[in-house]
Amino acid sequence: MLTPSLRTFSFSFQLSLLLFTLLSAAAHSQSKAPLTVASYNLRYNTSNDGINAWPNRKEWVKSLVRYHGFDLFGVQEALRGQLEDVAEMSEFAFLGKGRDDGKQGGEHSAIFYRKDRFKVLASGDFWLSETPDQPTKGWDATCCNRICSWAQFSDLETKKTFYFFNVHFDHQGVEARRQSGRLMVQKIKVIAKNQPVICTGDFNSTPDTEQIQTMQTLLQDAYRITELPPYGPEGTFNGFDYQAPLKDRIDYIFLSKDWTVKKYGALSDAKDQRYPSDHLPVVAELRWK
Repeated sequence: MLTPSLRTFSFSFQLSLLLFTLLSAAAHSQSKAPLTVASYNLRYNTSNDGINAWPNRKEWVKSLVRYHGFDLFGVQEALRGQLEDVAEMSEFAFLGKGRDDGKQGGEHSAIFYRKDRFKVLASGDFWLSETPDQPTKGWDATCCNRICSWAQFSDLETKKTFYFFNVHFDHQGVEARRQSGRLMVQKIKVIAKNQPVICTGDFNSTPDTEQIQTMQTLLQDAYRITELPPYGPEGTFNGFDYQAPLKDRIDYIFLSKDWTVKKYGALSDAKDQRYPSDHLPVVAELRWK
């Protein structure tokens, strides 16, 4: 028969073991919390788009983001006013500079994140050019500057840190796209070193191009490694044409090997046979390995 002191010790030990088990299970579950990331070219605000102009689409874009539960997403082509419109969803904040002047001028490759889940530890921008530290056009790009914005985040839910890059490659310069792929790999290695990475963007490049192959020397294509088969059309550019076939996949989510992809999709959400942007958003549900 156990003495009172032994019974007390036994009860305390069992209680401690139960608490340890529960806390360990909770920590494990927390570290596996899913993360929904996306890349979305919003199409810049121009009245030339008529019925598809931004004022007619902005509420729809916000509804799409909320309905599909984005946690963290990169946008391309967004002017400052568009960023402020999207940020009317008060659960989100954004970062990233304008490509024209490194301030607020011109289109942005901005990053939106849920304020209650992520803390920004560091952030920055660089241009896709031979002089990436200043606003410039690169190589054979003829139209405009191209920019990549990045941030280091702490995930307050999983207690893990990672880097997020968001970029928009040139649509005209073949050499600019090729060199941009090389620059992205170089910059990611320097900035993130060996830390976990997510990279989103409109690369204006199909999977068979050299620049996309270059990206995959460092990062995995979420489309290729999703556990569930890819959802939706393969192509991501629609040109606001509901009848056009969606053939070319030019928008991507790239990941370091720290992540698994539960599911991936290109969202062809439409209303009255109209799209909320001239690109489909690509979305992936990630989990830490």
